[in-house]
Amino acid sequence: MNDNHYMQIALELAARGKGYTSPNPMVGAVVVKDGKIVGKGWHEKVGGPHAEVNAIDDAGDQAAGSTIYVTLEPCNHQGRTPPCTEKILSAGIQHVVMAMKDPNPDVSGGGADFLIQNGISVESGVCEAEARRLNESFIKYIRTKQPFVLLKCAATLDGRIATRTGDSKWVTGESSRKYVHELRHEMDAIMVGVNTVKTDNPSLTTRREDKKGVDPIRIVLDTQLSIPENSKLLQIPSGSDTLIITGNSKSSPKRTAIENMGVKIIDTALKDGRIDLNALMNQLGKTGITSLLIEGGAQVVASALQSGIVDKINFFYAPKILGGDDGVPMCSGPGPELMAQSIPVKDIHVRQFDNDIMIEGYLN
Repeated sequence: MNDNHYMQIALELAARGKGYTSPNPMVGAVVVKDGKIVGKGWHEKVGGPHAEVNAIDDAGDQAAGSTIYVTLEPCNHQGRTPPCTEKILSAGIQHVVMAMKDPNPDVSGGGADFLIQNGISVESGVCEAEARRLNESFIKYIRTKQPFVLLKCAATLDGRIATRTGDSKWVTGESSRKYVHELRHEMDAIMVGVNTVKTDNPSLTTRREDKKGVDPIRIVLDTQLSIPENSKLLQIPSGSDTLIITGNSKSSPKRTAIENMGVKIIDTALKDGRIDLNALMNQLGKTGITSLLIEGGAQVVASALQSGIVDKINFFYAPKILGGDDGVPMCSGPGPELMAQSIPVKDIHVRQFDNDIMIEGYLN
């Protein structure tokens, strides 16, 4: 077996932490001795032991003289848990293979340097592209202090997200919708516009079959604080918060009533009469939100794209055609005059969910 084989196993272990490790990265580790895996571990939840610790503990005495494969550079600083480099050293591990260096510019390379200085050989860059994709939210957040933004949209083949009456249940099939709940579980927060709340009255919670899911923080863009007080997402029992983002909401009986429900109302800057999404990203980053899923309607989708906050898209297309020009489009409002001014999408991947097609790509 080669290094890629063992690193792929470490990456699969790391992915088990999806939804549970934020704001920390997902990390997996495999301890190998004499060609055999003797220990496995991953970072299971924020505040818990790191992947290296779990893998070394799993290996026990067999860790001495072994190689450890880890998807991210071992930490060399005291955080909520002790440095993993010390654990590697005390276990007698001789060789460390890591997928990528720590993207945090304040600590990058420190762990590897410490290990090398203490006689342990270190190799980096094995399956690095896969490791970066796995932790793309953490990488952006640690460098910019802004959340990684994923824009999800579901449309017919002729680009409509609802009929002329606003009916959108359901554009895509059950398999696609199940995947969206996996995305909700993985992301820190989910954002929609107030018109979506008024039209669909969504819960914006995570529902996973046979598996417990983590609810994202629910965020509603509501410039004038017009959200109905009987909306589901203001009242549902959940372990996560609901945030209403408003532009100029002054003290009022309605604001007090909503805040008394345990909902947080956050005032932010306006731009052309709408929520300034770039300013909002800075605010959300300061609260520790590392990733954001946008599931908004046509106005929110257009605003998100035009503001340049979107990092990645998941566009689902169902094999349906409305066949008219009066349905709700994916984006509303003016677009560019020239095709050359369109937004390029790069690094495209296409996935099929039963009869639906999902196009995944990157904008930034």
